Formats: sequence, C-alpha cells, structure tokens
Amino acid sequence: MAEQEQQDEAKPKSKKKLIIIIVLALLLLGGGGGAAYYFLFASKPPAEETAAEPVKPVKARALYVKIRMPGDKPSFVVSLTDSNGRQRFMQLFVEAKTRDQAIVDALNLHMPLICDRLNFIFSSADFTELQTNEGKLALQQKALEAVKEIITKETGKSDVEAILFTNLVMQ
Repeated sequence: MAEQEQQDEAKPKSKKKLIIIIVLALLLLGGGGGAAYYFLFASKPPAEETAAEPVKPVKARALYVKIRMPGDKPSFVVSLTDSNGRQRFMQLFVEAKTRDQAIVDALNLHMPLICDRLNFIFSSADFTELQTNEGKLALQQKALEAVKEIITKETGKSDVEAILFTNLVMQ
C-alpha cells in the first residue's frame, strides 16, 4: 500500500512537469516563429518604396591641381592699393578642384595662360573688399569663371568644380 501511495503522488507531479514543458515549448516555438516572421517579412519596405527611390550616382574621387606660377613658384604675389592710396601686398596659394583626369592634364598644359589670367584678376582686386569674406568669395568666383573659360575653350569641357585659396595673406 505504501508503494501505491508513492506512485499516486508521483503521477500528478509528472503530469504537472509535462504540462509545464509543453507550455514552455509552445512559447519558445511561438516566439521563434514570430521573430522569424519579423525578420523575413516585416523589416522589408514595400516594393513601391524601393522602386520609387532614385539611385544616386557615385561621384568620382576629387582631384586637386596646384596652380603654380612659371618657375614652379607656389604662390601669386600681387600689389594692391587701399582706399588711402597705400601700396599693399597679397599672397595667394591657389588650387583647382576637378574629378576628371583629362581636366587635370589640361590645367597642367595651359598653366601659363591660367596664371596670366589669374594674376590679372588678383592684381585688379580691391584691397578693402578683400578684407571681407564676401570679397574673398567674389574673387574666388571670378577666378573660377576665368579658369572655366580657358579650359572650356581649350578642351570643350568645363569640369573645374572650384578654385580654392589654400592660403591668403594680405598686408
């Protein structure tokens, strides 16, 4: 009789364990299925959104060319006159930015012509205006237009993006 009581007590415990194991297994399977559904289906945008987004072209690497005076002098030095009639000096280090190797070659080939035009533009600048950021930006824009004009005339392309003043000193 003692043996039968022990067996009766063991059966309910094993049924409880079995029910707990089944419930845990169902929870794990349900959670795994939900996670699989989320990662496979819910995280993808609708096909309409992906088709509507335009593909942006990858820009080529920027190339920089130092604009140098004859004799490989790295800077332009020009004299300016201020509003009081005093003689002033400006020193500029200039670089051109492009993304086309053919333009780099054209810039190097026509460097004397570019330097001549830039020297004229820089020496005719107004010293008082150059003391402001707007004046410096206007001078950069004039230089860019001049370089683009020369390169367009010589190559048929105007792919010079910017003229950069890497150093500008006025005294």
